[in-house]
Amino acid sequence: MKKEMNITVFGCEPDEAAVFNRLSFEFGVTVSLIREAVSENNVNLADGCQCVSISHKAELSESLLLALKNAGVKYICTRSIGFNHIDIQAAGQMGMTIGTVAYSPGSVADYTIMLMLMLMRGTKSVMHRAETQNYCLNDLRGKELQDMTVGVIGTGRIGQAVMERLKGFGCTVLAYDCNHKAGADYVPLCELLQSSDIITLHVPLSEDTFHMIGREQLKMMKKDALLINTARGALVDTEALIDELEDGRIGGAALDVLEGEEGIFYYDCTQKVLKHPFLSALQRMPNVIVTPHTAYHTDRVLVDTVSNTIQNCLNFERSLGNV
Repeated sequence: MKKEMNITVFGCEPDEAAVFNRLSFEFGVTVSLIREAVSENNVNLADGCQCVSISHKAELSESLLLALKNAGVKYICTRSIGFNHIDIQAAGQMGMTIGTVAYSPGSVADYTIMLMLMLMRGTKSVMHRAETQNYCLNDLRGKELQDMTVGVIGTGRIGQAVMERLKGFGCTVLAYDCNHKAGADYVPLCELLQSSDIITLHVPLSEDTFHMIGREQLKMMKKDALLINTARGALVDTEALIDELEDGRIGGAALDVLEGEEGIFYYDCTQKVLKHPFLSALQRMPNVIVTPHTAYHTDRVLVDTVSNTIQNCLNFERSLGNV
């Protein structure tokens, strides 16, 4: 007799819990919701459970994976598209399966377009001055997307959604990806960097993409080029980026992700003295926008993430013949 499946959900926020409770009933599964992130101190909460779900905020080291394996876990589903927070090699050696979830690419795509428009119009300094009762116009006039060339690096689901939205603005769009899977004007990376007024990143973080925008690539960019990163912080050599910005060699940057964001983004740090090598310098710049890894944070993504987490776990259990 096949038994009802149980999923232990670690790092479950209140809004996630409400959706998990609703959808678990519809899917016919049981969920154990744990507010705390998974750790070696609480893996016992997953005892006897083959499938667990974790947040992308949780770092899964080899030792933590081993503790989960010893608790009986065989399948880990991260509630994210990326998986660079998990030691994938160690998981494979232990015979554990790692799953990711797809969600609406529109969330990040919309946010990316918003950041482009904000940078082009100098919105950060406009809003800051207005808040201090200074209603003078910017010294520099803004630009319009129809006059720009936008380079999209990474043409997966999110990159394609960005390109689809850009069509409505009438701008020229260039694309770079190792896999030419989208109907796009693909060019070599160096050509994209040299030709684009705006460059936006939509690739996963891996050994191959770490600091893919480094000092050499930044120097290829136009003097007034804008860089948008809503993917992963370590795609960009942040120290090199600051140098280029301080010297006025590129026009600006909008970063929803940042190297070393762990322990800062998603936390209230108003009463803390932050020891981050780049954050303060970036935030002082009028042509830099920093937001706390929030591009994905929409109602639609929440439902997609929970639904696909449960479905992934069901598919794994069915592959074992358990449900």
